[in-house]
Parts: sequence; C-alpha cells; structure tokens
Amino acid sequence: MGKRILIVDDEASIVTLLIFNVEQAGFETDVAYDGAEAIKKAESADFDLIILDLMLPEMDGMDVCKHLRTNKIDTPILMLTAKDEEFDKVLGLELGADDYLTKPFSPKEVVARIKAILRRSEKTEETNTLSIQIGDLMIYPDRYEAEIKGEDLTFTRKEFELLYYLASHKGKVLSRDQLLSAVWNYDFAGDTRIVDVHVSHLREKIEPKNKKPAYIKTVRGLGYKMEEPK
Repeated sequence: MGKRILIVDDEASIVTLLIFNVEQAGFETDVAYDGAEAIKKAESADFDLIILDLMLPEMDGMDVCKHLRTNKIDTPILMLTAKDEEFDKVLGLELGADDYLTKPFSPKEVVARIKAILRRSEKTEETNTLSIQIGDLMIYPDRYEAEIKGEDLTFTRKEFELLYYLASHKGKVLSRDQLLSAVWNYDFAGDTRIVDVHVSHLREKIEPKNKKPAYIKTVRGLGYKMEEPK
C-alpha cells in the first residue's frame, strides 16, 4: 500500500489540484474540508503526512496542528498559507508543523516538499535505537520517550528530536544554525528564535533549576551544548 496523504483545505479548486498532483506522484489521498473533520480523520486513521491549510472554517490550521500534537498525533504536517495571511513561521513550527508553503504554489514544489518531509521522517525512525543516559535523564529514541529520575517526560516531536540531537552530540557545542538544519532542515537566514524557544521548553522539563541549567548549557556567542550535570 502506498503512503497516504490527508489533504485539508476548504477550496475545492485547491483540493482538486492537490489530489491530482499528489496521486500522480504515487501517493493515496483523503480529504477533509474543515478543521473538525481533519481532526476526526487524523485521529481515526493512519496517514503518512497531512497537508493543512491555515485558513479553515470553524477551526484554523494552527488550532488543528496544536490539537493533534497535544493529543500525541505526530503525523508530519505541511502547512499551506496565502501570501496575504498573517503567519508566524516560528509559532507554526513551534506548534508542531514540519514545513510550510505559501500560496500560490507550484504542484511540483508541493510534491518535492512532501517527499523531503517523508525522507526526514523515515531517517528519524531509522536512527540508532539505543537508549542514552545523561545524569538522571534517560532517552529512548525508538519510543520517542524520555524520563528523569524514573518520571516520564512529555515532549512534542520536535522537542524530542532536539533533545535527542543534543544528547547524541554530548559535550559538543552546536550552533543555532546547525540545530535548525539538523532538526528542522531549515535555513531561516539568521532567524533562530525557534531553537531558543525549544531549548527553553526543554529546560523547563529537564532542568532541576531552570535559571542555572545543568544539562543544556548556553555557550555565549556560539550556541548550546549538552553535558553531564555536575
């Protein structure tokens, strides 16, 4: 069975265009025309990726994305936005979107983005499944789970991927640009707020004293590094 894509958009012309090009590329498709229907379908069936329009009736794409991530549905999301719509790319990615594309778009670009996201997702799943221990922190990559002093921790997919990447490079200073490239596969031309926001969220969850981090250290002017707490 081919990979399944859920298309979420309320514009019939856009849906028709996406269905044709996505299926031509070898994927199976299903459609939802509003946010509530998107959530219902995403929660009741397995999809490999969701194409999610930002502006939807009743519940917008941001709220759909937030709901799915809060409820542990980590299906990759490609967000669609119109050029004149207010869209904070940092907020969108912070809520759990994997990529975004601005309308009007080229059908070839949509297919290219889908394939790129799926490649990254598959690469992540193939990553070394051995657990990592740093101090009281245990990380289980194969399950996307972590615990500290035996207590389970809750992360979004990107928070976990950032934590795992930092832990996998323990003791090495990693620049914000390196982390953007490795975890988000993004070049934001110097806009690295998304990294700082996610590091802040990680610290809230794993650091005994958030104001004096023991695990994730800031290296001024360079970036971050993870180390054994002293």
